Amino acid sequence: MAKTKELSKDTRNKIVDLHQVGKTDSAIGKQLGLKKSSVGAIIRKWKTYKTTDNLHRSGAPRKISPRGVKRITRTVSKNPRTTRGDLVNDLQRAGTKVTKPTISNTLHRQGLKSCSARRVPLLKPVHVQACLKFAREHLDDPDEDWENVIWSDETKIELFGKNSTRRVWRTKNAELHPKNTIPTVKHGGGNIMLWGCFSAKGPGRLIRVKERMNGAMYREILSENLLPSARALKRKRGWVFQHDNDPKHTARATKEWLRKKHFKVLEWPSQSPDLNPIENLWRELKVRVAQRQPQNITALEEICMEEWAKIPATVCENLVKTYRKRLTSVIANKGYITKY
Repeated sequence: MAKTKELSKDTRNKIVDLHQVGKTDSAIGKQLGLKKSSVGAIIRKWKTYKTTDNLHRSGAPRKISPRGVKRITRTVSKNPRTTRGDLVNDLQRAGTKVTKPTISNTLHRQGLKSCSARRVPLLKPVHVQACLKFAREHLDDPDEDWENVIWSDETKIELFGKNSTRRVWRTKNAELHPKNTIPTVKHGGGNIMLWGCFSAKGPGRLIRVKERMNGAMYREILSENLLPSARALKRKRGWVFQHDNDPKHTARATKEWLRKKHFKVLEWPSQSPDLNPIENLWRELKVRVAQRQPQNITALEEICMEEWAKIPATVCENLVKTYRKRLTSVIANKGYITKY
């Protein structure tokens, strides 16, 4: 049977007007060229609901019962790496036959969506506790203290490659919960390695590390780039240097070199990149570089240097200004990596 065309709002209103002046359903139908049954349906709706507007339509019933919705929601909450196929099979064993899109739509209504799992450092309980301890100890430090820190780190930038992905079901803003991430080990290789630093005043120097870095090379990098960065960033006397606990950084010779240079070093917990705001700058840099699509290693290095220099000082300033919020978030998440 062909689907009938819906009457316009004006036509429905005319039907009601004619009915109110005393005309019969048949007379209204003849005047407007409509079936008597269509006229009667409009008049009954008006008498019942006092409107001729379309009412809310419930549509087809849900394929998955409320109990089934709770079942699959509980499953992906316990194991975010559960696939749609797994859930289809699970419901089928319970007597409900559904498709993968139905699973997706149902979980979307519960505030869950399928996302690529983030790659994060593998954290042991000792790392989590150290991170939590650092956040608690420094939570009440004045903002001026963080403004006087020079933050540093190394990162790798690939020319083309994309990291493999793994999808997980999660709620909004939960991408860095341990269940929704893929643990990684630091420095798994790449096309170029960079060392850089920054402070609340803006980006410091950025250099390419062309050979495998050891303690001696790291000290040479600091000797040639750290003090010039501090001068360019107009750091106050007594500024503090931050670097992580990489063996090259914590080697006895490096510690002695820093002591002789009278550099104050911020005590830092292991495996805690989320505490270092330079990670945000690395992400900013990688996005900028990817947009320019370098085609070779030489171009990649040149573009990295150009884009690093273009990062506004206000971006750096905001990262430092919000450092207390970063520590608060770490404490709220009990030492685990959190969104910032």
